[in-house]
Amino acid sequence: MVDVHASIDSTNLEALRDPCPWRVVVADYQSAGRGRLARQWRAPARTSIAVSAVVPIPGCRSADLGWLPLVSGMAMCTAMADVAHVASRLKWPNDVMVQEKGDTLGTPWFKISGILCEMSPDADVVVIGAGANIAQKRSELPVETATSLALCGAREVRREDLVVRYLGELAGLHRIWSAGGAGLEALRKTYRTCCLTIGQDVDVHQPDGRIARGAATGVDDMGQLVVAVGGSSRAHAAGDVVHVRRSQPVGGHTA
Repeated sequence: MVDVHASIDSTNLEALRDPCPWRVVVADYQSAGRGRLARQWRAPARTSIAVSAVVPIPGCRSADLGWLPLVSGMAMCTAMADVAHVASRLKWPNDVMVQEKGDTLGTPWFKISGILCEMSPDADVVVIGAGANIAQKRSELPVETATSLALCGAREVRREDLVVRYLGELAGLHRIWSAGGAGLEALRKTYRTCCLTIGQDVDVHQPDGRIARGAATGVDDMGQLVVAVGGSSRAHAAGDVVHVRRSQPVGGHTA
């Protein structure tokens, strides 16, 4: 079931009102769009995509629930590559990052898409909400560290095409995740390869207000970011990551 709205408060909120498995909510404009850590997601009407999908959680897969937000980011990366021919990488857990001038040494990375996953309190489902900037001009973006497909040179992308490709990829990755085993391990390996955060010195702004600074050394099998501080390491299940400086080369870029 796909519900399409010209205007709505939030696609995630609407999906949570009736969280039927594989219900999809799409909107041209959100008046109260939300991102991770209670941030707002704002964009002029018809310049971005806002889509939420209700995905089921098999009981046997609850231990791997932390990977759903990560594979959701992978789905958006694939969709942008296939539809817009724009290469991207992921800042943990699922911020989609691109370079406006291509894969060039020293070129900064900008956020082009974000994903918010929310559990439904009444059903064994997760609502996965994704927003991606498509046609915004520089003046229409909320922060200097954001960009759009148009600013990356992809000016003729149809929003509908990106939504369809993203949802198809999300469904495929969800099937692999649900099956577990070797397929899930392959997803983990792919994520670690495209994760821009691994190898960076980072500040992890935690939900309780504390900041953990250290070197991001990997993503564990639970999907948590592993940060080394001094002689010990700690895994973070949640938090807002700021890349401070590169602790070791990863593709020769800074972010």
